[in-house]
Amino acid sequence: MRHRALLACLTGLLVLLVAGCGDGGGTPTATAPTSPPPSAALPPEPTPSPTRTVPPKPPLRPLPAKLPAGLVRTTGTAKVALTFDDGPDPAWTPKVLDRLKAAKVTATFCVVGTQVRKHPGLLRRIVREGHQLCNHSWNHDLDLARRPVAEIRADLVRTNREIRRAVPKAKVPFYRQPGGRWTAEVVKVAKQLDMRSLHWTVDPQDWAKPTAATIEKRVKRSARPGAVVLLHDGGGDRAATLAACAKLIAGLKRDHGVAGLT
Repeated sequence: MRHRALLACLTGLLVLLVAGCGDGGGTPTATAPTSPPPSAALPPEPTPSPTRTVPPKPPLRPLPAKLPAGLVRTTGTAKVALTFDDGPDPAWTPKVLDRLKAAKVTATFCVVGTQVRKHPGLLRRIVREGHQLCNHSWNHDLDLARRPVAEIRADLVRTNREIRRAVPKAKVPFYRQPGGRWTAEVVKVAKQLDMRSLHWTVDPQDWAKPTAATIEKRVKRSARPGAVVLLHDGGGDRAATLAACAKLIAGLKRDHGVAGLT
């Protein structure tokens, strides 16, 4: 029995020695992970781009409590004047011109620079048929007169330049502030550019699209000798204004006479 026990012990030891010396049979020894090189540890931080500071726009100057001095509000004679704003418009300006031609009267067209750029041929027709021109700003900016003087000047100069691109050496004796929102500053700038500031005395509010009969009635009721009548040939649907033109012009010719501004 002793010999068998000893043999069993020796056999066990031999098996353990053989297992410990085998290739790949044991548990692999854990090794510390290799650290990345310092340059690869973190991506480089992006260089911040310089921020562009946009200066705040200057506040709009307040509108005066009453209209400033220096506005043209009469023809200076007993006759009345017709003025048409916001064109030229290909849908309405040619038809208004036809009505004026048929009535043998002239008018003043207060034109918008962007419209002149789109329809220079219509501006040429206005001038060719003997009508006067009036600068009505580049893009009908209702607040233009409240802006810095440099912006006012740039707008009016740009509009006159566009007018004269369509009609070289065109005379532009008047400026009309969109919405009639005048300030002393815009009147002064217009004067410096050899333009008189043209207001009105009769406004039938045709821009609100009343009926033709209403437009005729309002003009007839308000017109006085020397009146300046405000109408529109652009800025929207002017079907009612066009429909009112024939009777309106005939009535003004009969009661006062119609003439261009001087």
